[in-house]
Formats: sequence, structure tokens, C-alpha cells
Amino acid sequence: MLSNSAVPSRSGHRRLLLGLSALLLSTAALFGPTLSASAHNPAPATVLASDAHTRVSQAPDCVDPEKPRSHGYDAATKNDAAFNKNFRHCFTTIDGVQMHYVIGGRGPQAMVLLHGWPESWYEFHNLMPKLLPGRTVIAIDLPGLGDSTGNPPNYTKQTLATYTHLLLDKIGYRQHVQVVAHDFGVGVAYSLAAQYRTQASGLFLMDFPLVGKNLKFATIQPLEWHFSFNLQEPLAEQLVTGKVSQFLTYFYPTQSHVAQPVPADEVNEYVRVYSRPQVLHAGFELYRTWTQDEAGNARLEATPLTIPVRLLTQDGFAPLLLSAVQDAAPAATGTDVKGAGHWLLDEAPQQVLTEVNNFYPAH
Repeated sequence: MLSNSAVPSRSGHRRLLLGLSALLLSTAALFGPTLSASAHNPAPATVLASDAHTRVSQAPDCVDPEKPRSHGYDAATKNDAAFNKNFRHCFTTIDGVQMHYVIGGRGPQAMVLLHGWPESWYEFHNLMPKLLPGRTVIAIDLPGLGDSTGNPPNYTKQTLATYTHLLLDKIGYRQHVQVVAHDFGVGVAYSLAAQYRTQASGLFLMDFPLVGKNLKFATIQPLEWHFSFNLQEPLAEQLVTGKVSQFLTYFYPTQSHVAQPVPADEVNEYVRVYSRPQVLHAGFELYRTWTQDEAGNARLEATPLTIPVRLLTQDGFAPLLLSAVQDAAPAATGTDVKGAGHWLLDEAPQQVLTEVNNFYPAH
């Protein structure tokens, strides 16, 4: 209890109340508007983090940037300070498809990276920082895949190459682009170089059977179980929907000599993007247009490529795959990577980097 001496008199009590009221009014006048604005317009932490990344990024600005239609596009990179310092995610619409690409560097030489299946631009994420000296590096999610949103009229590699061409034109890389591609990205890269002859200065290709004049889809279809499985429409989608993690976790080792060729962080990212229904469908469509690609490539091969072409393959596949590439580019060279499976960027990253830099010396 308080002693009597501690209890203020009635007049003192009134003065105390008046003083407190004045103090409260002064505080409200000073801080009221600010507190009110904060209460009604909270800034989400994700927006603040994104703004911070934008402020510190050394990457080129996005051209005609758009709000992403793919949620979680930065799930694998938002907490990677080094990535956000050197690269940024960009979105822009090309003929009804919102294209996602990742860009970094301000070097005079442009290098474009084209992914395969079942992967996305992210298969290059460990390689990209090492490619920056002297270059501007652009990794593209192919139309309908990764965090690109919308469906092109078809998934022939000639059509996907046209979208890639138009995107590069729009963001200012119209000539002499160094192209690096893996898996189905190889088919897109070839069509890009063959249809738009001044856009690519060379092709560095990794582990893909380029069907055309001599190599036929009927020849390669029996070589891998998934070539036939992925053709089944809509059965493939029906069986894999809701089980993307199980499917991909099973699939990656079937194309390698090691138990876990693709790291867990990459698997998680690919599960995320292929869990998007349009992406799952688009991935299977890459296979369903392979006979159309064969006919289209045969026509394009009537005018051989004269730019430098280099092919890197998994162990033992160079003879078969290189001969097919030489139908398109007679002077193409190639080699296999001893002991490696299909996932060259994960299984032999240093050899891939060395080969890329030897083929495309940085200026």
C-alpha cells in the first residue's frame, strides 16, 4: 500500500490529470498521422526484401517489366544475397506468353542459356556467376516452362525458337549472341541459329539427339523409357499430377551413373515449377512434337550452319549425337565427358565451365 504522504492532494491530483492530458494530446499530434498511415498501409516483408534486392542489384534493368504471373518465381533465390547482387528476375510478354528470364552482368558479350527437361533456367544457376566476367548472361525459361506463363500455339522447337528470338530482340540482343544449351534447349538453340542467321555467333550444345535428315525419332525412341511414356496424352499428366516429387526423384537417377545426380535444392525447385499444371503439360509436349521437329530440322539442314558449333555429351554418346549435329553444322566438334551422365552441369560443372570458356573466350 501507498503511504498517505505518497497520495497527492485533490488540487495536485487535478494538476496531474491536466498534465497527462496535455502530454497525450501532444503525442497524438506528433505521431498520430504516422502511426495511422502505417496501420492502413503495411509494407509486407517480401516487398521490402524485393525492393532491397532491386536497390543493390548490379544487373541490367528489366525491359518493359511486368508483374509476375507465376507465384514463387524467386523461391530458390530470394535469400541468396550473392545472386541478388549480380542477377535479377525479369518478366515481359511475347505474343501472349509472359516470358521469364534471369539477367546479370554488363559485359559487352551477350550469352544466352537455354534449359532442358525436366529442368528450368535454374539448372545454370551455379554456372552463371562464373560466366559473368566480360559478359551479360541471360538464362531463359522457355515458353510455357519454368516461371514463364501462357501457352504458345505449339511446342515445336522452331516455334519456341521464334519466341526466344523475339524476346532477345525486345531486350536488345539482336546479333552475335553466344548460345549455350542443354537437352531440349539444344533443339531450340539450333532452330534459333538456323532461322535467324545473324542472331547467334555460335552454339555450345550439351547432350541431346538432334533429329533431322539422318537421325530419326523412330531410332531414338526405344533407347529411353520416358521417350514413350511422355508421349501418352493425357495419361502422362494424369499419372504424374500430384506426384511430381516422386516422379522427378525417380527420374533423375535413371539418366546417370550416380544415385543422386541432381542436388536436393535443384530437385525442390523443379518440383515447384513442374507442379504448375501448364508446365507439366508443356514438358510432355516437348516430346509430342519431336517428329515435327525432325521434319523441320531436315528442311533447315538444307542450308548448313557456318558458325562454330561444339557438342558435349554424357559418357559414350558422342559418336551418335555428334554425327546428327554435323548434319546441321558440318564443322561441328564434340566430345563426351568420361564417367558423367546426362546432368552435365551437376555432374561435371568444372569441365563444362572450361569447355564453355574455351569455346567462347571472354573479352
